[in-house]
Amino acid sequence: MKYTHLLMLLTGAGLFLSCQSKSIYSKEVVTSPDEKLCVTVETIKGQLFYSAAKDDWTIVEKSKLGFTFKNMPQLGNQVEIISSHRQSFNETWEQPWGEKRLIENRYDELQVILKEKHGLKRSFKLIVRVFNDGFGFRYEIPEQQNIDTIIIMDELTEFGMNDVHYAWWIPAYKDRFYESLYRYTPINKMDTVCTPLTIETKDGHFLTIHEANLTDYAAMNIRCNDSTTLTCNLTPWSNGEKVRGKTPFTTPWRVVIAGNTPGDLAASDILLNLNEPCKLNDISWIRPCKYIGIWWAMHQGKYTWSQGPRHGSTTANVKRYIDFAAENNIGAVLVEGWNKGWDGDWTANGNLFSFTEPYPDFNLEEVTAYASNKNVSLIGHHETAGAITNYERQMEEAYRLYDSLGINIVKTGYVSTLLDGKEYHKSQYGVRHYRKVVETAARYHIMVDIHEPVMPTGLQRTFPNLMTQEGVRGQEWDAWSTDGGNPPEHTTIIPFTRGLAGPIDFTPGTFNFNNPVLPGTRVQTTLAKQLALYVVLYSPLQMASDLPENYRNNQAFDFIKVVPVDWEETRIIDAKIGDYVITVRKDRHSDDWYLGAITDENSRDFMIKLDFLMNDRTYHAQIYKDSNEANWKSNPTAFRYEEMEVNSDNNLQIKLAAGGGQAIRFRLLK
Repeated sequence: MKYTHLLMLLTGAGLFLSCQSKSIYSKEVVTSPDEKLCVTVETIKGQLFYSAAKDDWTIVEKSKLGFTFKNMPQLGNQVEIISSHRQSFNETWEQPWGEKRLIENRYDELQVILKEKHGLKRSFKLIVRVFNDGFGFRYEIPEQQNIDTIIIMDELTEFGMNDVHYAWWIPAYKDRFYESLYRYTPINKMDTVCTPLTIETKDGHFLTIHEANLTDYAAMNIRCNDSTTLTCNLTPWSNGEKVRGKTPFTTPWRVVIAGNTPGDLAASDILLNLNEPCKLNDISWIRPCKYIGIWWAMHQGKYTWSQGPRHGSTTANVKRYIDFAAENNIGAVLVEGWNKGWDGDWTANGNLFSFTEPYPDFNLEEVTAYASNKNVSLIGHHETAGAITNYERQMEEAYRLYDSLGINIVKTGYVSTLLDGKEYHKSQYGVRHYRKVVETAARYHIMVDIHEPVMPTGLQRTFPNLMTQEGVRGQEWDAWSTDGGNPPEHTTIIPFTRGLAGPIDFTPGTFNFNNPVLPGTRVQTTLAKQLALYVVLYSPLQMASDLPENYRNNQAFDFIKVVPVDWEETRIIDAKIGDYVITVRKDRHSDDWYLGAITDENSRDFMIKLDFLMNDRTYHAQIYKDSNEANWKSNPTAFRYEEMEVNSDNNLQIKLAAGGGQAIRFRLLK
């Protein structure tokens, strides 16, 4: 009887512990298709957590999830898992343009339904998609009795690191428009920073934190709360609120890309795959191209945006640029300063801009007809100075006018600390505006290049007329920055930070490196590196930034004339962030391959295998390289042109001067 009684007590205790355990602890696990990456979602004492690991690498330690609201209690700290659902997905879809033509979209998904145990008993869903190279998750709050209007004050999403890793970052609020040089520090020494945030772990892995499908929500920043815990920081409205909405409500995807090399990060398609498929029925009018513009001469003081004796965008001058574009396989000409509103302090008077009325010395109809006869597109410049209410008031009329004239590309600009003098560019206010621009432009068959944007999050999959964006310290800084310009290492960092978010309008192709107006500022590369940037930095609208007179009779310009802007395949064959990058890409419309190699302030030698070329075929290599005397400081324009025949069995020596580069076209011999 003692034994039976003891057994009954133990059994009862076990049942009690089992029930108690179930009430305070529950978890669900989902793995990647290759079963190497695992994401766990769990509740412990009512608090919602997640974690992620790949093989023996802890990508994200146990990290909290949830929200704080202005108009109701916190969500995520008194919840339990009600149910879960799993599904697998596998497709291959084709991009209309991009760094590669075919995109594999393969993941395993976990949907976890959670509900509060007390109080309002609100329910919500956490959706996790796990790919072989990373994962994304988002929150969904359905329509329900106790939630209608939502005012989010903070998103409590964390990204817990298992050590004090190092990261490349730029500040979120101190520098405007993401135009900052990247810092490389321990994560606990970071400011509040922008995403993408790229991290190098102590054991040599790489990961990037960003977001996908940013729709009617505030852009995410990251701050370090302690030595290893990174926390989501949403960009606020001017009154401190972060996000306003109504149920049903869905957040953007929080994304972590994980790899063993920097090239693994760049090869990921997670951001695109976490956006919705193309919503446009007809995309035949969307065509990538290279373009030139009067822009660089304006930065150098040769022309002005405003009317006067040195006005750049006159009918005669724009026609001259159109002629040059037509002669040199360049598809478009950017026209800045054509419209009324540039006189005086335009940055303080954005409400004066007209987007339909040209200056008297620019005949819009005449110039567009001239360009059309030359088979050249015009890129109309819409600088708003951040006065977006003024812009939205005119946008329909302006785009309708452009459509009637056959102008199908617009470059927008928002040079102002705040939009409409009150809101951050990447606040929900700004996100709503940029989306309105893209969707309105699509209705009028207009492609868009956005400067001073919200950081890209893969939206070009849904709206492929969103061609390219700035959001980077671009080459224009080399014309006027008081610190002298972008240092040589800058472009070796960008592909693995800003470049992971989407196409970059960096504006390479400068051949005349000195600015007579500001002699202390200059382009800090060699000429060969300027060519290599066309392969290393991706944009489907790629600028040739210099003046026509600096291109004429210069053999280096031959590479710009032939290099594509639309690719079948892309590979980073070697890279060290901040030191060097070697990228190869295959043209989408031919069998040719292109190579771009760049370095920082140090000269470097490489031996490159050409095994990316087709087997048993011969290629004619056209090589644009630094000469032996080249140096970004002392002799930047010194370069050599060589030709040779190569095949996939060959190795090719690459010699890069200090601050230099090399560009190669591999043309398949028929």
